[in-house]
Amino acid sequence: MAVRALRGATQVAVDDQDAIVEATAELVRAVLDRNGLSDDDLISIIFTTTPDLVAEFPAYAARLAGLSDVPLLCASEIAVPGAMERVVRLMAFVDAGFTRAEARHVYLRGAAALRTDLPRD
Repeated sequence: MAVRALRGATQVAVDDQDAIVEATAELVRAVLDRNGLSDDDLISIIFTTTPDLVAEFPAYAARLAGLSDVPLLCASEIAVPGAMERVVRLMAFVDAGFTRAEARHVYLRGAAALRTDLPRD
């Protein structure tokens, strides 16, 4: 097995606790599912949010989704003028049996526009 980093992002409709929790849980699950991984394969996850998302920590959503023993960290993205708003990003470090080229990064909702080079399911 090798340590791999998986990237992902989603756009949240509004700065609201429920909206952040729902979008983050969907993103975490999609990253695991699309890469054929389980919660046990996770080493850690770093979450970032754009500065306009302050209603909840994405790590809280991951805890609600059952990731009780995975190290999680939240940080804020830099406020680049004109950047996409209301975005939760993650970098998940996983114990995986696939190559870097086989990794499936996940961009959901409006955040799909951030990585138009990636194949869509």
